[in-house]
Amino acid sequence: MKTCPNCASREMKKQQFHQQEVEQCQDCHGIWLDSGELDSALSIADNGHSQVVLEEALGKMLGESQRHCHDCDIKLIRYYLMPGFEVEIDCCPRCSGVWLDHHELEKVTHSPAIATALLELDKPTKKRTWLFQFLSQMPVEYNLKPKKTPWVMYSLVALNILFFLSYISDVVDISTAFDSFAMHSGEVSHGQQLWTLLTYMYMHGGLIHLAGNMYFLYIIGDNLEDALGHGKFFLYYTLCGLVAAAAQILAEPNSVVPVVGASGAIAGLFGMYLLWFRHASLTLMIIVYQKKVSPLIFFGLWLLTNILGLYLANESGGGVAYWAHIGGFIAGIVIGFAVKKHVFAANPLLAILNSQEVKVKR
Repeated sequence: MKTCPNCASREMKKQQFHQQEVEQCQDCHGIWLDSGELDSALSIADNGHSQVVLEEALGKMLGESQRHCHDCDIKLIRYYLMPGFEVEIDCCPRCSGVWLDHHELEKVTHSPAIATALLELDKPTKKRTWLFQFLSQMPVEYNLKPKKTPWVMYSLVALNILFFLSYISDVVDISTAFDSFAMHSGEVSHGQQLWTLLTYMYMHGGLIHLAGNMYFLYIIGDNLEDALGHGKFFLYYTLCGLVAAAAQILAEPNSVVPVVGASGAIAGLFGMYLLWFRHASLTLMIIVYQKKVSPLIFFGLWLLTNILGLYLANESGGGVAYWAHIGGFIAGIVIGFAVKKHVFAANPLLAILNSQEVKVKR
């Protein structure tokens, strides 16, 4: 009976791993695959690839392992599974057998999909993206394309545009629109015009205000809707907008300045995106230099800008609802942590992309 390379147990039994007959240790539950069986198993697994060739193109060699091949009785060699996905596996230099620890099995199974994802995520910036950002001062996003059409995100963008056009084109009197549907902290804090806690999210003060908010909703909303599903995406978006409004009211309970814009709700999306899409990249424009950065850096700078804006507003009187931005962002972080386990369970590829083994080029 063969000995387990990991724990020296002799309880190795034949098992099926994606229609390949492999040997599995009954103590540590790791598996041994003979030469060619890993590629065959991954070609059959549900990972979007039917002709996997991984064994001939492993990642960086890391040196000798303390484990021994149970066929050849020589030390195995440690490798990263593939470039950009630093899952360690052990290979025999003589018979080309492969040892996989039990905790590696799911990650290895999804590795062909990870390889495809990294091709998308690691795309370099191009001249046209530089020109777009230089002219618009808006970031460019590098993330996976959603599997489902984000109908709710599209609908939210359309509703915001329609609301804006209704009072800009004088279909609805602009003064009446702002009096009736913008949020006035002083009114709401006294129990009046409570409906404006919802309607303020669909109004904007100008074309640039609208365009900026809709652009951010467009570039990050599709991925979040894909991860959450249509109903929960709309629910959490609305909830973040309500928390944003509450934060602004608590900060300025007697203000008569109308509060409008989807910024607070979108700030909540920032918080969820930050927690679930650490592998994504957003570009910063530093004068003329375009740089891909992680969501942590991008939204960290955004948060610092809002905190600085809040301080300066206290000095000068302001005009931007910074507390709504900060409140919405905190709501998104709280929701993100609360449902992260469920979201990752429903999206295993997303969970693996958030692991430390994935290395994205920026």
